[in-house]
Amino acid sequence: MEAYIHIGNESVIAPDYIVNELILKGTHQSFDSLITNEKKSDYSFTLLEATYRERTGNRFDPSDYISFGLADKNGCLTNAGKLLTDQHTVYNSRVFCTRWNGLEKGSIFDDALDDKEYEGNLIYLLQSGCEFIRNNSRVRFEKKARYRIDKPDFADRAVTEALVNALIHRDYIILGNEIHIDMYDDRVEIVSPGGMFEGPPIQECDIRSIRSVRRNPVIADLFHRMKYMERRGSGLKKIISETEKLPGYTEQLRPAFFSNAADFRVVLKNVNYTPENRVPQVKLQVNLQDNPQDNPQDNLQVTVFNQILSFCILPRSKKEITAFCGYRDTRSFTSHYIRPLLESGQLKMTLPEKPSSRNQKYVTVKAQ
Repeated sequence: MEAYIHIGNESVIAPDYIVNELILKGTHQSFDSLITNEKKSDYSFTLLEATYRERTGNRFDPSDYISFGLADKNGCLTNAGKLLTDQHTVYNSRVFCTRWNGLEKGSIFDDALDDKEYEGNLIYLLQSGCEFIRNNSRVRFEKKARYRIDKPDFADRAVTEALVNALIHRDYIILGNEIHIDMYDDRVEIVSPGGMFEGPPIQECDIRSIRSVRRNPVIADLFHRMKYMERRGSGLKKIISETEKLPGYTEQLRPAFFSNAADFRVVLKNVNYTPENRVPQVKLQVNLQDNPQDNPQDNLQVTVFNQILSFCILPRSKKEITAFCGYRDTRSFTSHYIRPLLESGQLKMTLPEKPSSRNQKYVTVKAQ
């Protein structure tokens, strides 16, 4: 016996994960609601309980595990419960993040400015994914007479909605697959396993009237309770509306959505990107000792250098640059990062060299 699915104008043999999903649909079950043999008493849920208290103001009571669908009355976890333990119990519950140099993928060793792999429960993955995008993007600003206008590359709320959408709607039946966050100069792409749960590909749908069908209703309900998502079915519209609020937004920068039988892709455009203001990427070798526990590697060096060059499109002080890059020791940071850029001619001082001057600022030298 073989099952077939329709793709385009032809019928092809359905992969195992699609057959399994069809079986669950036919029995009115979802993957996240299935009971496992794992006992709740063998695991901890510290991050879940602390986050729930922080975001709702309520305690996560023992009875909530049953009422929220994370465990049954016998103390056995559901798949949703396993995905929310402090321990990493679901192997493919991972997020791979890469900041690429340029507009396309390349070698992870030569063309990646930053590269992280996160594994753990869903809340940790959400927080880590958002932090990775935040650390590899910029918030420029424009000064007015009495105020300033912040100009972030991406809307924080849109990023959160896109990652929440990836985590709660991904197909966890597909083994050996994970969520990928790929950042480029002009965009960030978030790809999650599993296409549309029902209906045609997302690019053929009207986002304003799309119907909410949840692949993992237990997880979706919990994220809704913790206020990570608003009304069910409003996530994609929220991504668009939040991006539209950004200074410099145009219709060409509208978020895009794509899906096929295997995955779902969200593309957020960098509203500050233009080919003219792109800062050239550099590769400098220096001896990094700011954090002795870190293992100095080229991708970390390149990331910090480019953070400085991008941030210093407008004149910045040492203190501003150090804080922006997440360091505390200004003197050490200056010797390890700012000075090499000055010596290479990619950064310059705005005043004659006076190390003790409090008004000294640094600005990026644009490539000719």
